[in-house]
Amino acid sequence: MAVQHIASPPQSPSFHGSSHHGSQQHSHHGIFTLNSTILIAAPIVVVLVLLVAFSLLLIFHRAKTKKNSCNSSTCNSSFRKNSFDRKQLSKCGFHINANAIGYSPDVRSCIYGGRLGFPLQDRKKGAQVFTYKELELATDGFSEGNAIGNGGFGVVYRGTLSDGTIAAIKLLHREGKQGEREFRMEVDLLSGLNSRYLVGLLGYCADQHHRLLVFEFMSNGSLQQHLHLTLKNKNHRPLDWWTRLRIALDCARGLEFLHEHTMPAVIHRDFKCSNILLDQNYRAKVSDFGMAKVGSDKINGQVLTRVLGTSGYVAPEYASTGKLTTKSDVYSYGVVLLELLTGRVPVDTTRPPGEHVLVSWALPRLTNREKVVEMVDPALQGQFSKKELIQIAAIAAVCVQSEAEYRPLMVDVVQSLIPLVKNPATSCPTTPSRYHHQIAIPIS
Repeated sequence: MAVQHIASPPQSPSFHGSSHHGSQQHSHHGIFTLNSTILIAAPIVVVLVLLVAFSLLLIFHRAKTKKNSCNSSTCNSSFRKNSFDRKQLSKCGFHINANAIGYSPDVRSCIYGGRLGFPLQDRKKGAQVFTYKELELATDGFSEGNAIGNGGFGVVYRGTLSDGTIAAIKLLHREGKQGEREFRMEVDLLSGLNSRYLVGLLGYCADQHHRLLVFEFMSNGSLQQHLHLTLKNKNHRPLDWWTRLRIALDCARGLEFLHEHTMPAVIHRDFKCSNILLDQNYRAKVSDFGMAKVGSDKINGQVLTRVLGTSGYVAPEYASTGKLTTKSDVYSYGVVLLELLTGRVPVDTTRPPGEHVLVSWALPRLTNREKVVEMVDPALQGQFSKKELIQIAAIAAVCVQSEAEYRPLMVDVVQSLIPLVKNPATSCPTTPSRYHHQIAIPIS
């Protein structure tokens, strides 16, 4: 039997080999697609991240701008917790009428703008630079007849500038470095501040070794000249009660501006009667910023510094530790308030024992209705409101507390004084405190 040989069909390529080749092609294609996707997506992701970052920065910038440049229609000033709280006042023997809560009128008409949190002066009206010759001519060669004041760092002269403006020209002493520091502080500080309650800086002179400051002229001199009469100023008429209240409010607003409306806060450090000047209408302005200190970001702007100031006005904690805060100014303000009430100077060794230091003598009497009346300046001849006297005594007593934490903020002092001054002529009311309490003293 013949055997037939049947040719087997040609074998197809191995399925395994074909699958491997296809897998390689698919892998290369996948890698190419992935790379293309990354190349396309990466720029898009980067752009999106940048847009998000830019949007966040824009939102932050707008929020910051809105906070710093509030105006009459969009901004209500932030408030602080009222420092005339029950704990503090009960410690001093006072009671609070808690129903007396409110804001001063027309608060929204006041604008506090500027990058640093306070209004910046119009550059056209900013401090002018004078030559020594110009100021020498304005004061008739710094004649003694034009001298109107003599402080620790210089002499103040009345002068007439070339445009006819009457100004107070302060010639600083050349000796030592303190005069130079005072000069720089006043120029730097007052060139950036603009408040109707601060004496305005018209210009300055730094001609070679000469250092002079030119201020607006305050025709009625200092508060000290009207409260504490001497042979030199005996012709000054005594200040009436209402004028004293208005001066107290003006001064409080000046300090409030420095503490609350500058960033960081400015601490005057030498607030006293001789640094409160009066214009032709007996409106008061705070002056002499040579010893001022810019506060820190700590509570009440606390800074540690060497002790400077005038005896009788320096807060006890500052005198003992060198820790300076805005509450140090509050203490000094309380001393001035006592001077307005009593007509006495802060330290008077000619008085009987126990009456040498005004604060020590006055403090225990301020909470007694009968004794507080006996403290009043005899120059008033009984022409004052007893109700208002009691309120002023309460504010003064809280301000001169030996512990700084029990003293109020100046914003709260202002809010408590406003109702006592009838129809104050103000175009820019102070920022209100959230809780405005009236203070009353219990009968003892």
